[in-house]
Amino acid sequence: MKDESDHLQDLERLAFQVSPAPQVITGNRRMLDFNDAFLKLFGYERDELADQLILKLYPSQADYQAIGERSLSWLRNALNGAYSDERFMQHQSGEVFWARANGYTLTPDEPFQLMVWHFERMDRAIRPTVNLTPREREISAHIVNGLTCKEVARKLSISHRTVEVHRARLMKKLQARNSADLVSKIIVLR
Repeated sequence: MKDESDHLQDLERLAFQVSPAPQVITGNRRMLDFNDAFLKLFGYERDELADQLILKLYPSQADYQAIGERSLSWLRNALNGAYSDERFMQHQSGEVFWARANGYTLTPDEPFQLMVWHFERMDRAIRPTVNLTPREREISAHIVNGLTCKEVARKLSISHRTVEVHRARLMKKLQARNSADLVSKIIVLR
């Protein structure tokens, strides 16, 4: 009987590790375990993430705080223990990308005590609350990754003047005072 139980646990562990869905198990927002797809999605080696706060995968402390508060509030009132949203995350290289996150708490009375998360990279445009054009959304995704107007223009095969016009419109729509403020406001778009 013991051998059968051990064999089943080995199979469950193997299934977790080789699952194509990027998954992480967290304890109080610390990464306790993760599968190979998760490491690949974020570009880290296992020892670089073990026992680290998941903050390491967020583009900013503010984003980590805001998402944490929102998800905790939701989970405390959720009947099924599940939470889902779309958010910016950050690859080890520094690239910021849009991701869908799905979490499930195993400890409903203390939701963050033990959770399983699944992340999925979203290759579509950002869905902001302000009314951005498809081109502004496309350009904002490059701006948040530190590209200059000329670099964005080359990537999109358009004039750098066109990018500058869209960037100026983004500054106005998001009421950004400078480039750093613009990047910050793009990151926290919901």
